[in-house]
Amino acid sequence: MADDLFEGLPPPSSNIVVPQHHQPQPEPISVATDNDGNTESSVVPAPKSILKSALKQSSAIPPPKPILKSALKRPNPTEPDTQAAAPKKSLKFKTMTDASEAQVIDAMQKISSHIKNPSKFSKAAKLAVQLIQAGSVKAEVSDYFFAILEAAMSSSITCTDPSVRADYHCLFSAAQNAKEHLNKKQKNQLAAWTINAVVANDLYTDDSFVFSKAAGKIKEIISSLPVATEEEDAEEAKSLKDSTVIADEGGKTAATDNDNEGKEADPFGLDALIPNSTKKGEKLKAKNEAAVEIREDEEETKRFLKSQREALITCLEIAARRYKIPWCQTVIDILVKHASDNVSRFTASQRDAVGKLWASIREQQTRRKQGKSVNGKLDVNAFEWLQQKYANEKISIRHSVGASGDRRAQQWLG
Repeated sequence: MADDLFEGLPPPSSNIVVPQHHQPQPEPISVATDNDGNTESSVVPAPKSILKSALKQSSAIPPPKPILKSALKRPNPTEPDTQAAAPKKSLKFKTMTDASEAQVIDAMQKISSHIKNPSKFSKAAKLAVQLIQAGSVKAEVSDYFFAILEAAMSSSITCTDPSVRADYHCLFSAAQNAKEHLNKKQKNQLAAWTINAVVANDLYTDDSFVFSKAAGKIKEIISSLPVATEEEDAEEAKSLKDSTVIADEGGKTAATDNDNEGKEADPFGLDALIPNSTKKGEKLKAKNEAAVEIREDEEETKRFLKSQREALITCLEIAARRYKIPWCQTVIDILVKHASDNVSRFTASQRDAVGKLWASIREQQTRRKQGKSVNGKLDVNAFEWLQQKYANEKISIRHSVGASGDRRAQQWLG
């Protein structure tokens, strides 16, 4: 047997890739005859040069790229993308709870009992604002809500006190969104309270825009007032003498008089047995009810005007106390002058108060112009300073550039 022909060669590699243009040729077969006449066939190995060239060409071809692990995690493209097709669900939080009418009434009664206490006023006012924002104030519970506002204004602490000023402002500003559920009398009272709780507190601000807006609101309300009558002056003088007079005494007295008239006309109740007298009694009753209603409307209008005027006087006094601030002075000058021009819309004692305020403002104006302020400096605002500067300035129709009307600037320009 012949020796191993592949001895000394490296073992065949399974990674050798033979290019297509080098197809392996059939190796030559050699036939040998031994002494006995038998023939043996054997494969003749290819030369080493051919194997080396094949190895070089196989090494020149880049190995296949490895499979990425991320590709194995991708979804099958033939399957529909269920995540993209599914609708997105947004997370929502429930900000309010639907409460029954009994629960709302119970909450309002508790707030009314605690809001009178100055130490609990801030928390109670915030709870009332939350009820308004939640839409819990409706016509069915409007009387309980009005009781909260009435208790707040009857507190031992005033609505302009620095400790509760912001809470009063927030409460009565939010109450404007619920006033549509109140009756006429309650709306009028809320309007008068709003002047004290909102407009008056805006006069304490450090923002010139808010201050000017509040002053404009006061001027607007003053202009809407009717001229005070002699009857209102007499009622005011009477109320000053006797402070225990009830505001709605006139309506109650009128109703009592009407009841007495009816009792005197039919003391034994026999008119009901007579057909004609029944019709007359119904007409008389309807007439009396209409008269009582008209009287009550008149009394309500008087009470509303009285509350408005008192609130406006309070606002004017607050504004006058801030006259020492320079940027407030011009606005206060205009406001108090407007009140003085419309002083006939106030009652007798209120007219005296407005006159004193206007006299005080004019005196301080004179002191500022003369430089006799408290701090010893020339205390004038920007408007007055510019007014003084250009009061005696010469202005030429020939468009002169100089401050005194000369033409030095033209000469300098050539």
